[in-house]
Amino acid sequence: MARNLKPFFAPDSVAILGASERPTSSGGAVLQMLRKSTYPGHIAPINPKGGTAFGLAMHRSLREAGEPCELCVVVIRPEQILDALREAIATGHRNFLILPGGFAEAGEAGKARDAELRQLIAEDDLTVAGPNCAGIIHLPEGKRFGATFLRDLPPGGGIALISQSGAIAEEAVSAANRTPLALGTVVSVGNATQLGVEDYLEYLGSDPRCTAVLLYIESLEDPDRFRRVARKVAVEKPVVMLMGGATRPGARAASAHTGAVANTDEAISAFAVECCMIRVRSLRGMLLAAKGFGFFPQGMGRRVLILSNSGGPGVIASDCADRVGLDLVDLPPAMAGELRGNFPPEASVANPLDLLADAREDRFGFTLESAIRHGGGHFDAILGMHVVPFMVDPAPVIARLASLVPKVKVPFMHSMMGTLPGSAEWFATMEKAGVPMFRDVEEMGECAGLLAQYPPLKKIAAQPLPNTPSALRGRR
Repeated sequence: MARNLKPFFAPDSVAILGASERPTSSGGAVLQMLRKSTYPGHIAPINPKGGTAFGLAMHRSLREAGEPCELCVVVIRPEQILDALREAIATGHRNFLILPGGFAEAGEAGKARDAELRQLIAEDDLTVAGPNCAGIIHLPEGKRFGATFLRDLPPGGGIALISQSGAIAEEAVSAANRTPLALGTVVSVGNATQLGVEDYLEYLGSDPRCTAVLLYIESLEDPDRFRRVARKVAVEKPVVMLMGGATRPGARAASAHTGAVANTDEAISAFAVECCMIRVRSLRGMLLAAKGFGFFPQGMGRRVLILSNSGGPGVIASDCADRVGLDLVDLPPAMAGELRGNFPPEASVANPLDLLADAREDRFGFTLESAIRHGGGHFDAILGMHVVPFMVDPAPVIARLASLVPKVKVPFMHSMMGTLPGSAEWFATMEKAGVPMFRDVEEMGECAGLLAQYPPLKKIAAQPLPNTPSALRGRR
C-alpha cells in the first residue's frame, strides 16, 4: 500500500533539526528557503544553543518544542543523526527528511549508519526521505513549501521534477526561472533508503494540481513496481524520463554516483515504451518537454501547419518536423484558395506557408484566421515562426497574433528569429496569451514532437500491462 507522503509536500508543521542563524550553514539555508517559500505552517527551529534564527525563537530540543511536528527536516552532522532520530521518535515524530550524506555512499562507517537507520525505520514505522538529498520543494497556491538548500525556488506551476541528482535539480530550477517554465515541484531523491522515485511518482500522479512529471534517474530498485506506477500515472498525465548512464562511459559514471546497474541504450528505450513514458536523451530535451507540457498538459496530435514569413527557417522547421515524427499535411482546399486570393503572387501557399519577409500584422492575422476558419479537424497544431526584418515593426504583429489566440482551438507555438530588441516584452505577451515562445525553430519542432508522443502512449497506458519481465535491470 502506498505511504501517505502529504507530510513531505504539505506538512502542517515542520521542525528543523540543526536550524541556524548563519545563512551559509545547511540549517540556515533550509530555514531561509522555507521562509522564502512563504510556508504558512508552524516552524520549530531546533538548536541545542537556543537563541533566535531569522526572527524565530529556537528550541533547545524537540521535547522543549512541545507537540510533535508533522515533518522533521534533519540538517545536522551525520554522526549525530541517529541519536537525534531516537529523540524524535521518543517525542512522537514519525516523518523525516534527511538532507546530509554520510550513509550508504560513505564507506564502511556510512554503511553501518545506513543499516541502523533502516532498523529504526522498520522498528518504529518511520517514513524517511533521503538521506544525502537536496530536499523537497512544492509550491501550489495556498500551501507553498520549500525545505531545501538549493539556491533558489522555481517559479511555480503544474510541472514536477523527481531527480536522483541534486545538481540536475538545481539546473532545472535555474532554467525554469530563466525561460520561464511552469515548474512547481522539485524532489531530490538522494540515497532513497526508504522512499524511491516510484513512491514520489505515485504520490504526484494522484495530485490533480500536478500536470506532468519529469524524471532524472540513473537506476531503479524495483523496475517492475516502477513500471506499474508509471503506467498508472501516464493514463492521467505525461511522464518524461531522462535516464543517465546509457553509454559505457556514462554507465561507469552512474555506477560511481548512485550504484546504478548498467543497462544498454536499447533496454532503456524498451523500458520507456513499457512504462508509457516519453524518453528524452538530454537535459535540454527534458526542459523542452517541460516548456511544452507546461502549456499543453495533454500533448498534441502529429498533423501540423507551419506558418512562416521566411523560406529558410520554414525548410529547417520542415526537416525537423519530419525527424520528430510530425506530419505536414496539405492545406485544406478552401484555405489554400482563400490565401492565394489575398497573398502576393510570390508567396508560397503550401505547408510550410511562406508569407514573405514584408508580412505585417494584416497578413499574419489573415493567415491565422484562415487556419482557424478552415483548419478545424485538419490541423492538430500550428507552429508559427517570425523572422524580424528591418522594415517591419514586430510589435503590431505580436499584438495581432496574441489577440487571436482565444480563437485557436489547437496548440499554437511560435518562434522569433533574428535581432530582437524587444524580445522580453514580445515573448511575455504571447506566453501570457497561452503560446509557448522559442528563439529557435528547431527547438520548437523538437518540443512539438515530444508533445505528440503523449496521446498514443496515454491510450496504451490504459490497457492491461503485458505479463512480461521488465526490459530494465534493477538493483535488486
